Amino acid sequence: MMKRKRISVAIAAIAAVVMSVLFIPAASAAPVSAAFTKVSDWGSGFEGKVTVTNGTSAAISTWSVALDFPSGYTISSSWDATRVSSGQTHTFTPPSWAGPLAPGASVTFGFNGSPGNFPGISACRLNGGSCTGGGGGTVPGAPSGLAGTSTANSVSLTWSAASGATSYNVYRNGSKVGTPTGTSYTDSGLTASTAYSYQVSGSDSAGEGPKTGSISVTTKPGGTDPAPGRRAAPYLYMGWGNPPSPATVMNATGIKWFTMAFILSSGGCNAAWDGSRPLQGSADATAISQIRAAGGDIIPSIGGWSGNKLGPNCSTPEALAGAYQQVINAYGLKAIDIDIENSDEFENEAVQDRILTALKIVKQNNPGIQTILTFGTSTTGPNYYGNRLIERSQALGANIDIFTLMPFDFGSSNIYNDTVGASTGLNNKLKSVFGWTTAQAYAHQGISGMNGLSDQQELTTTATWQNITTWAKNNGLARLAFWSVNRDRGCAGGGVVSNCSGIAQGDWDFTRITAGF
Repeated sequence: MMKRKRISVAIAAIAAVVMSVLFIPAASAAPVSAAFTKVSDWGSGFEGKVTVTNGTSAAISTWSVALDFPSGYTISSSWDATRVSSGQTHTFTPPSWAGPLAPGASVTFGFNGSPGNFPGISACRLNGGSCTGGGGGTVPGAPSGLAGTSTANSVSLTWSAASGATSYNVYRNGSKVGTPTGTSYTDSGLTASTAYSYQVSGSDSAGEGPKTGSISVTTKPGGTDPAPGRRAAPYLYMGWGNPPSPATVMNATGIKWFTMAFILSSGGCNAAWDGSRPLQGSADATAISQIRAAGGDIIPSIGGWSGNKLGPNCSTPEALAGAYQQVINAYGLKAIDIDIENSDEFENEAVQDRILTALKIVKQNNPGIQTILTFGTSTTGPNYYGNRLIERSQALGANIDIFTLMPFDFGSSNIYNDTVGASTGLNNKLKSVFGWTTAQAYAHQGISGMNGLSDQQELTTTATWQNITTWAKNNGLARLAFWSVNRDRGCAGGGVVSNCSGIAQGDWDFTRITAGF
């Protein structure tokens, strides 16, 4: 009995040791980190170093640090590590003479690169996980099936999902250009007849995984406007929501047009931005100059949900047409948008007719100008007032170019389905009123959505907006907009606010998708 008891005690002791060994890695895996420092930069080259720190209570036998460089930067030499380079990714492991990295210890390796003015690394992965702490989390594998098609000024990419990936990173010629959450991406604002190289990687909470192999896609020859008159023009509002620099957004996304909000009455039948900022000498006029200097243009949005509007304040169609003409003359416009909403305009039949007759006068006085009506909808198409607006536009000979629906704020649980349903309903109405074919009706239609969370907490993700954009493009719609560029920034859990979307996204993701329209 005594001998058996001693054996049992020994077995218990061994088990305790085994269990303690088993639990050490789980307790000590997190605090391993790697940090990059640019040591010096002399204009034609630079020196960098990386410090790997073992903050755990146990030695680590090996490590691996992968650094992604911006396009155009290379490594000429390195020391105190073994390096393998593939494209813009450089992977470092301990040299053959190095022993385990002791608890609390650090090791440093370095390299020289070129050219100079090195902006820093694009991404860093330690043991496949995050360099900032963790060094060992499970990152997604490389996506598969990367393929691309092109127009003259855009490339549309698709790929198969990487297991565990919550978002993706799209690289053009070695530089990251997008962070979609779905398995497709449209890269816009490109040059015709030009070859571009693309790679995609997946990311999760542990970090960024490996990239796909590169594919080359050549844009088609031709101009930059595949459908003359078609406008991808998201809303930009200079009086609200921390307005971004339009030139910054254009450079980042390839967008060329903006719908500028909102022209209201400054008293009587006089036009002004928000009813208070003058047509010239305002932040709005400055933004328009910047947009045009960058090769773009604008559509002013006249009206909106709230404020003192021109429609009720101008007593006759002729006076209202004169107010519209103030705006046209101020900027030499190619198009104007009347955002007709609420009980003072949309649900006021006399004001509806006044607006339509004023737009008829505008068309007569400004040959070639494009006139747009933007209004709310049900999930199956225009409501009573929307149907009346369409019928009266035909009866009055207003010659409206585009009827744009705002398919949100009706309690939708599936924005894509309800957007398509509303647009199909509008298509049927236009066909019955004007005698158009399906294609002709779609060529007179537009969609103006709301990115992220709507006022009623309806959700439009970047993947959903990509699907809506693709549907609108494939069906030949004439206009695509969303409210708004000011909100086209991520703030997961932020709710419905003026300067971000309320969801997780990269800056300008919705604008970048819209540019592909």
